[in-house]
Amino acid sequence: MDERDEGRPATSTAHADGDVEVGAVAADLRLVVVQLLRRLREQAPGSDLTKSQSTVLGLLETLGSATATELAKAQGMRPQSMAAIVAALQSFGLVAGAPDPRDGRKTVLSLTEKAREEFRTGRLAKEDWLTSALVATLTPEQIAQVAEVVPLLRRLGQA
Repeated sequence: MDERDEGRPATSTAHADGDVEVGAVAADLRLVVVQLLRRLREQAPGSDLTKSQSTVLGLLETLGSATATELAKAQGMRPQSMAAIVAALQSFGLVAGAPDPRDGRKTVLSLTEKAREEFRTGRLAKEDWLTSALVATLTPEQIAQVAEVVPLLRRLGQA
């Protein structure tokens, strides 16, 4: 995510014979994705959360609930480090803990309604901006082309 690359013009990815330079496509795609992500982040209200805290919230949203030990393993960090992150998130009212029904010595963590609302609000702001940008910038035919590419980008994201 080198900001110096953003102003770089797109490289030529296709030859006259129709062959595509995969490396050039990868470089161009990386730059475009970085720029798009930056624009999307600008649309959501600011947050005082660290990257680690945001990542843990995302994990809890995906998993539904987890213990601090499970979160630490998922992030490849020490349980003590995760405990500090969880404590901060609890102090912000974004994460709540409850006794594990299978083992009362453990605490199962989950998102609070406040955290879920912040996720919803942020997503809606990003989707509203993206919808407006699509309509203002592209023709209906170009929007249809973007729609055709989305499944391919999804596959790349899952690779």
